[in-house]
Amino acid sequence: MKYLLASTLVAVIAAASMAVKAETSGGSDTPKQLCAIGHVTGVGGSAQSVREYLATPDRDKYRYLADHPIQCQVSDEGRASACTGITSLRHERVSVYDDIDSATMAVVARVELDQGTYPVIIVVPKQDVQCEE
Repeated sequence: MKYLLASTLVAVIAAASMAVKAETSGGSDTPKQLCAIGHVTGVGGSAQSVREYLATPDRDKYRYLADHPIQCQVSDEGRASACTGITSLRHERVSVYDDIDSATMAVVARVELDQGTYPVIIVVPKQDVQCEE
C-alpha cells in the first residue's frame, strides 16, 4: 500500500513538473514570457490603436503616432481609464498584466498625459517586452 501511495505521489509530481516546463518554454512556435516586471521599448496604447498601428505601412507609422496621441480620462482619485490613442515608450519599466492575444499583451506603465503622469493599463506588442532578470 505504501508503495502504491509513493508511486502515485511521484507520478503527480512528475506530471506537474512537466506542465510547468511546457508552460515556461512555450513550445517551439511561440515563446511565452512569464514575468511580472519588464521593460518596453516601442509603442503602447489602446488595443484598437495598437492593432491599427501594427497594420500601418512602415512609411506611415510616424504619422500615425503623431496623429493619434494617447488620451485617457482621469478620475478625481487619480485613476486613468478609457484610454484611446498610442504613445512611444523608451525603456519604460512596466508591470506585466495579461496576454491579450498571440501578438500583444497588457501592461501597466507610467504614461505622460495632459494632466500629468499616471499608471495606465495599455497594450504593447509582445516582441517589445523584455523581462527583468
